[in-house]
Amino acid sequence: MFTSVLMIEQPLTATDVDFVTSLHDDHMSFVVLMRPRGDEDRLLRAIDDVALGELEQAVHESEEPEGEEATRPAAQALNYSLHLLRESGSEAVGQIVDGHPLDRLRTVVDETSADEVIVLTAPHLVEEFFHRDWASRARHKVGVPVLKLYAHAADGDEEENESESESK
Repeated sequence: MFTSVLMIEQPLTATDVDFVTSLHDDHMSFVVLMRPRGDEDRLLRAIDDVALGELEQAVHESEEPEGEEATRPAAQALNYSLHLLRESGSEAVGQIVDGHPLDRLRTVVDETSADEVIVLTAPHLVEEFFHRDWASRARHKVGVPVLKLYAHAADGDEEENESESESK
């Protein structure tokens, strides 16, 4: 069985699930780490929204829930994502990650003897430019390959999934 730790920040779409479950021929097992959106990255998200031409999103960044209000939708997104992965025939468990997601990632990789890490997020232009995105930082923390994929939009505006693969 091939084990992947899947870091996400929004619910998986059916297209995302099809993509990550078809990456390997082996039976897949996923450990999903879901990070609720928080206040600390609000400015970077707004800059990304402006850079991507999503001005309406940028305006509404200040309206994002925080704390316990952010955890509730994250738990629903995690449960939905786990359901889709299991429905595809994969094994899947998960958890919400507060605090330092990369520290938790390293622990989970070690505890599960994971074969790889998949970081599935929306584009984060500023963080990616400065190599401060999850995938770039994870490559320095874990001893397994890290695959970076762009999540598909949940609203039906699904674009071609671009990927970047690099191992430590």
